[in-house]
Amino acid sequence: MSRVLTLHLLPLVVATALTGCLSTAPKIGDESAKTSATGAAAGESAQNVNSQLERCDRPFGTVALVENQDAPWYLTLREHKLGSTIPVLRLLVQQSNCFIVVDRGRAMNNMETERRLRDSGELRRNANFGKGQMVAADYSITPEIIFDQKGTQQLGAAVGGVAGLLLGGLRTNEAATVLLLTDNRSGVQVAAAEGSAANTDFGLAGLASLGGAVAGLGGYGNTPEGKVIVAAFINAYNQMIQALRSYTAQTMGDRGLGTGGRLAVDGAPATTSEAPMSLKEAQMRLNRLGYDAGTPDGKMGAKTVQALRAFQQANGLPVTGKLDAATQNALRQ
Repeated sequence: MSRVLTLHLLPLVVATALTGCLSTAPKIGDESAKTSATGAAAGESAQNVNSQLERCDRPFGTVALVENQDAPWYLTLREHKLGSTIPVLRLLVQQSNCFIVVDRGRAMNNMETERRLRDSGELRRNANFGKGQMVAADYSITPEIIFDQKGTQQLGAAVGGVAGLLLGGLRTNEAATVLLLTDNRSGVQVAAAEGSAANTDFGLAGLASLGGAVAGLGGYGNTPEGKVIVAAFINAYNQMIQALRSYTAQTMGDRGLGTGGRLAVDGAPATTSEAPMSLKEAQMRLNRLGYDAGTPDGKMGAKTVQALRAFQQANGLPVTGKLDAATQNALRQ
């Protein structure tokens, strides 16, 4: 069986060896060199976009992409001769039209240089560099990567012969990514999403022993690790956008964010708050604000419930019809 498999694979080996001796001119737009992130973006328009990328009719806001280059995963990227993830992520985000990208990286340094030139008087008149022109980043997206490689050298050794050398060059690249979306004004994490992808690198590394003619052949693309990481990021980004389409802000319900949690700690001072508002006082406040709660009698009747629900809906509160702490706080304002 091994001999039959060897005879069938031998023409492939010879053809591959001959191909390794040839050199061709660069091909612009070569499909074999592409990742899952394809095409271009200009403003809200995009060209040759991956059809699997999610797209929005209008953006959620402005965003800056921030990469932790001190993280262990970034050092691993460098070992694979892969650079920053930011350029490809910025391409994906702009193509999707789900956020408007603002720069907080190297281009930001260039902007500061231009302003220093303005201040020095070296720029021409009417250069139109002034204060109040920068656009704020509403959100930040932070990428994280976990990736792995799984070889099949043991399988190749078990088969033996030319077939074993071929299988010895197979390697599976797996990548898992995480994208975190943070609100820059509050510091609250708005969304988080994971993504994953895998590919098989047919590197033919085991054929090196057959002679120098096939030594040094690459896999199916220039950087298989890079391609699988890009695919995993698209998977994570798509899931994030799908979740954001049905986004509802997290709320503490009975108190504002950061004013004290519900998990008590022994020895910690108690959270201070105003005395609970009486139902009669709430009825009077509702009436003054134009919500008819009926005669202020301190009783929870149908008119009071209806007035509370209308007030809660108008003020972006959970519509419960109850005089909860969040409603009391809103009535006091």
